[in-house]
Amino acid sequence: MKLTKKSHACIRLEKDGRSLVIDPGVYSEEDAAVGADAILVTHEHPDHFDEGRLRAGLEAGPATEIWTLKSVADRLSAAFPGRVHTVGHGDTFTAAGFDVQVHGELHAVIHPDIPRITNVGYLVDGGRVFHPGDALTVPDRRVETLMLPVMAPWNKIAEVIEYVREVKPQRAYDIHDALLTDLARPIYDHQIGALGGAEHLRLAPGASAEV
Repeated sequence: MKLTKKSHACIRLEKDGRSLVIDPGVYSEEDAAVGADAILVTHEHPDHFDEGRLRAGLEAGPATEIWTLKSVADRLSAAFPGRVHTVGHGDTFTAAGFDVQVHGELHAVIHPDIPRITNVGYLVDGGRVFHPGDALTVPDRRVETLMLPVMAPWNKIAEVIEYVREVKPQRAYDIHDALLTDLARPIYDHQIGALGGAEHLRLAPGASAEV
């Protein structure tokens, strides 16, 4: 499986000539969803869900379908009947040849005064890749490659390190990093790599790796 990092929280997975894109948001490339056979969205925040990018992907590929939670599906299903699927925690489905399990129900706490919204994570092909969205969800399955949200208004590095320790992946690749400056990256790389207990890796936007 080929993993390509897009900007911020967006990734593209490719296998057997088909592709799956997760979370093309406003910080991602404008064409992040174009050419995808399937698209997954974890929640409604604009850095993970941008309606324009999703519409571009759906219009470019007449067979492209989306799996997401209700708040996002409601905004697209009328325009693309039969191509937008609503999912929640515990659901399983196949998208573009990838087997997907849904894990998680709520976005991480930003502040007690801010109501929590729904957030789902996607476990792909039995644990080869897990994208948690904006939550530190621990799947009940072994994870080979964890997409690790390293910097957000709702987390701190101690929580990121403990999350890696709890999931126990073989490797963790940074996502949710558009707001992380180059000055801070070596600090995050060192601390997560030294304390997380898993191989810690980072891809520049547009770079790829086999997982």
